[in-house]
Amino acid sequence: MSQPLLEVTSLRKSFGALAVTNDVSLKVFSGQIHAIIGPNGAGKTTLISQLSGQLAPDSGEVRYDGETITHLDMAGRVRRGLARSFQLTRILPGLSVLENVAIAVQARTGSSFRFWQVAAQERALNDEAMACLTEVGLDAQARRLARTLSHGEKRQLEIAIALATKPRLLLLDEPLAGTGPEEAEILVALMLRLKSRVTMMLIEHDMSAVFQLADWISVLVYGEIVAGGTAEDIRNHPKVREAYLGEEEEGT
Repeated sequence: MSQPLLEVTSLRKSFGALAVTNDVSLKVFSGQIHAIIGPNGAGKTTLISQLSGQLAPDSGEVRYDGETITHLDMAGRVRRGLARSFQLTRILPGLSVLENVAIAVQARTGSSFRFWQVAAQERALNDEAMACLTEVGLDAQARRLARTLSHGEKRQLEIAIALATKPRLLLLDEPLAGTGPEEAEILVALMLRLKSRVTMMLIEHDMSAVFQLADWISVLVYGEIVAGGTAEDIRNHPKVREAYLGEEEEGT
C-alpha cells in the first residue's frame, strides 16, 4: 500500500486527569474519505484540533505527506495543504458570499493588498473565488450577503472558503450538523464530488451519511480507537454497537 497522506502515532492529550485522546494511531490515504465516529465526549473534536494544529498534543507524532508536523502551527499546516473547514476561518456575515471566499484566496496567495476592500475588487482574486463557489454550487449566490444564506448554504460557503486554500486534506467537523434532509443531501453529494481531488477526514454523527461517504471508519470511544474498517466491517461491530447503545441509554 502507498504511503499515507496523514499518519498519527500514539497521540495523547489530557486535560487534568482526563485523557481525551489516549494513544491514538491511524492512517489516512490519498483519495479516501476517512470518518471518525464515536459517542458524545469521545474526543473527536479534540483529535481534529490536534491534527489541524489548533491544539498541541501532550505526546505522539503527526506526519503529513511524509513530514513530521507535530509542532507546526495551524497556519503552517494550511500552507502545506491541510485545512480545517468550519473553524479554518469564520464567515463574515456582513460581506458578500464572494468577498468571504476572495479574502481566503488573498490570504493564501500572500497578496500585498492592505485591506480586504481591495481584495474584493481584485478581478484575479474574484475569479478564483468564483471558481470555488461554482464547485460547491453557490455561484448564483455570489452577490448575496453571507448572513442571508440558509444554514446548509453557510456550510457550503465554509467548504468553499476551505477550498480557496488549495487543500490536499480537508478536516470536516460535523458538516451536516443542524441541516435538514435536503441540505444534508446536497452536502453529501458535494463531498462525494470533491473526493476525486481532495482527501477528507470527517467527523459526523449522521451514520447514514457516514456509511454512504466513508472508505474507512475509525471508532473513537473515551479517547481510544476501538475499531477500524470499512462501512461493512463497522456496521455490526460489537464495540460500535455498545458505544452507541451506551450513548442512547444515557440520554433516556
